[in-house]
Amino acid sequence: MPATKRPKPIYQRGEYKLIRRPDRANLEICWYDVERKRERSVSAGTSSDEAGRLALDRHYLEHTQGEAICPTCGQVRQGSGSAALTSAIADYLVLAADKPSIEAIRARLNHVVAYLVATDQVAVRCSQIDGPWVERFRKWALAQPIVSPTGKTRERSLATIENSVLQLAAAINEAHRRGDTPAAAKFRATPVRELNRTPQHRSSVAQIASMFRYALALDEKPDTTAKWLARHRVYRSHLLNFLRAAVATLARPDAILDISTTPDRRQWNSDRRILALNPANRRQTKKYRPIIPVARQFAPWLDATTGFLIPINSIRSAWDTMAERLDLPGDGEAGTKLIRRSMAKLLRDRMAKADWTEIEMMLGHDRFDSVSDIYAPFDPDYLSAARREIEAIIDEVEKLAPGAFYRSFTATGSDDGKVVGIEKAR
Repeated sequence: MPATKRPKPIYQRGEYKLIRRPDRANLEICWYDVERKRERSVSAGTSSDEAGRLALDRHYLEHTQGEAICPTCGQVRQGSGSAALTSAIADYLVLAADKPSIEAIRARLNHVVAYLVATDQVAVRCSQIDGPWVERFRKWALAQPIVSPTGKTRERSLATIENSVLQLAAAINEAHRRGDTPAAAKFRATPVRELNRTPQHRSSVAQIASMFRYALALDEKPDTTAKWLARHRVYRSHLLNFLRAAVATLARPDAILDISTTPDRRQWNSDRRILALNPANRRQTKKYRPIIPVARQFAPWLDATTGFLIPINSIRSAWDTMAERLDLPGDGEAGTKLIRRSMAKLLRDRMAKADWTEIEMMLGHDRFDSVSDIYAPFDPDYLSAARREIEAIIDEVEKLAPGAFYRSFTATGSDDGKVVGIEKAR
């Protein structure tokens, strides 16, 4: 019986080939195993060509690490040379694909790639990247302003640039660990904490209320409000939900954009009125996302939400437009973390010093031990002092900006303050 003709590889890297067999749904990764002296294969776990290429890249990187390093002396074998920096970056992104911070990693390394293209250095090798090279990158990056989708520009911060340098070092060090380049990174990134200039501005309750008034269009001229609402209702509704979540949770902007009521994410527990800012199956990072109690005024909005509270990837453009209209301080003093910082200041001013630990836990700066973290959020007194003050601040905001939290819903409460019934406001 004639042998079946081997299908042509869709993609190949080294001895590893991505093929599609007519009798199987998923693509396969095939290679010749020298030790076992036979061909082996594994499923790519996907029928998509693009996803299959990524699966092969990852398989290749995981199974060839160290091949260029001599097992006796630990030195790079003769002729192995140094990998191109672009290849090292591409490989590092493949290996880091499952990290919660992969989007930030990719954005930071994209700045490095942009520099390589702008300066005609696409072929530069990892071994050529040293301190002077990195200093030239820093100067170039500092001269590149950040441009918003609407064409507004702002200066790139030193901390943002240094995060790219930090990620560049990680990519080169990973290439060295795998034996693709003879040496680790020859430079060190400056600790970001030494570059960050913590904003000093904090908003009062009145200024926070003015943000809600803007999002609700309360101060628009009567003859232009209808026209504006027809064009920008969705635009400002996302900003309004962001403001509500920011005041009620004190969460970082990225965590707010990640709030979803989809059941399999296990974030919103309506019965207990607690919100897990870290969705299920997402590993915690250094920027810890806590489980927090939800203010009674914000709970109805989560109950009324299906899926993501804010179904867009960024709120920056809407925020910047609002900041300009309200004449908020510039120079990085009034970014999207302003509500988080301002609420922390307001709570410290209002709460007993003995309860300040609750503020730190709301912010994710402090936490229980791993066992208590599981059970504490279900205790009725969990972070109750912080929650009560947040609810008090929300009521003050509501008086200055009617509709900030009660526009679409009214809540009937019991003696203990819990929401026992929610009905549409007429």
